[in-house]
Amino acid sequence: MPKGKGTGESPSRENAEAFAGEILGAAVAFPSSPALRKPIRGTVVDETLSMLLVRVPGRSRPVRVPKAGLEGTIALGGRELPLRGEVLRVRPEDRTKRLLARGPRRFA
Repeated sequence: MPKGKGTGESPSRENAEAFAGEILGAAVAFPSSPALRKPIRGTVVDETLSMLLVRVPGRSRPVRVPKAGLEGTIALGGRELPLRGEVLRVRPEDRTKRLLARGPRRFA
């Protein structure tokens, strides 16, 4: 089992490199789940440690989506990747060094 916080496995090296870049402006899709009452499809417009703000077509305000327990897909680098909120649950400015360092401070 990998060291670090969280449960589950860490993303592959190729996926980690995609997630290490900017995700603002990426298309996302989340099915309904215990974390979300309704399915959400839209574009990421902002990100914090524990939330994504997603612009949904037809709504005037962005939707706040908690990263904890989140599962869905994200379009990065011309391909659709599986997305687990726990993988992104880090400050956006620290994500690059944590994903690519693969050291003891990485997250799962």
